[in-house]
Amino acid sequence: MSNTIKIYILAIVSFLVGTSEYIISGILDTIADSLGITLAAAGQLITIFSLVYAIFTPISMGITSSMDRRKLMIFSLGLFVIGNILAFILPGYGLFVMARVIMALGAGMVVVTALTIAAKIAPEGKQGSSIATVVMGFTASLIIGVPVGRIISSAFGWKAVFGGIALLGIIAIIIIRATIPLIEGDKSVPLVKQLALLKKRKVAIGLAITFFWVGGYSIAYTYLSPYLLHVSGIGKNYLSGVLLIFGIASLFGSKFGGFSTDRWGVQKTLIGGMLLHIIMLVLLSVVTNSYISVLIVLILWSFAAWTSGPTQQYNLATIEPESSGILLGLNQSVMQLAMAAGAGIGGVFVEKISLSSVTWIGALGVTIAIGATMALSRAQSSKTSVEYKKA
Repeated sequence: MSNTIKIYILAIVSFLVGTSEYIISGILDTIADSLGITLAAAGQLITIFSLVYAIFTPISMGITSSMDRRKLMIFSLGLFVIGNILAFILPGYGLFVMARVIMALGAGMVVVTALTIAAKIAPEGKQGSSIATVVMGFTASLIIGVPVGRIISSAFGWKAVFGGIALLGIIAIIIIRATIPLIEGDKSVPLVKQLALLKKRKVAIGLAITFFWVGGYSIAYTYLSPYLLHVSGIGKNYLSGVLLIFGIASLFGSKFGGFSTDRWGVQKTLIGGMLLHIIMLVLLSVVTNSYISVLIVLILWSFAAWTSGPTQQYNLATIEPESSGILLGLNQSVMQLAMAAGAGIGGVFVEKISLSSVTWIGALGVTIAIGATMALSRAQSSKTSVEYKKA
């Protein structure tokens, strides 16, 4: 089997992990009704997953740094599968929360290990594209995993989604065991050294852009299904199709973000994308009971939101080029923290104010991200000016 095929296998594994995280937003109303809990309580299932992922993944990877990468992949996939099996068989909200914690512990290690293996087995000069393929698998869970999960949930019940993911995870373990070679672990970078980067002003501002952009997106996205059903007036029969189109738009947005960064630069791409992001969130609260109008707004929202993805990754990699790997790893944790915060804040507003308020609060978060982008641009311009004077 060629290494290219092995990398695509790793991308499929990444897709499974992404689906287990994001699927909750697609079946939020179903879970809430089934468990007899509020939408806000159901939304916290995303908060819990993201928090565990963000906090424990760097720690887990540090502890297991010397472990063979294939063995680590099998171990972490096994933990992930156990979490999904428990979600499938155990009753009640409390036990489901426990299952989500176990899922997240395994998921974080799976993604980071998959990226590491992809870089090591990639052909010379193809490491970047190999990593991008694995990342695309994770992103594809938004495009395919969430709407497919909604369809499966409607046909067989929401627990069947996690049963299916567990079964596919077991198959993945067998395939990984048979195809991925033994790969030695790397010397770990101490967590203290990683966190020391946060003391640098530009790094802190750069990660703040990620936090408020993803957090603003998450506030609205977490409650997207119930929002479309109860505020926008989209019928249940159309919801899966709408979510699929929403996901496809995110893929086009991501591709355009990369093109725009090369053509017009980081700042114009980030600010332009986030301005459109804000406008669409506001419009979503205005446009109701018109299938076509709501669909257009959703397409533009998803497109705009994900133009910022590749641009922000590139932005962070250029802030501290000598520490780009560490910084991009920290960015993954910040993204998960932002997802957790967004789901938590959105839940508070859904419970205390109304479901329709999440788009406005999300827009506020993205507005702060624009402010951080402008602050970073000023800081970089100031440094360039000082260096020029010294020269």
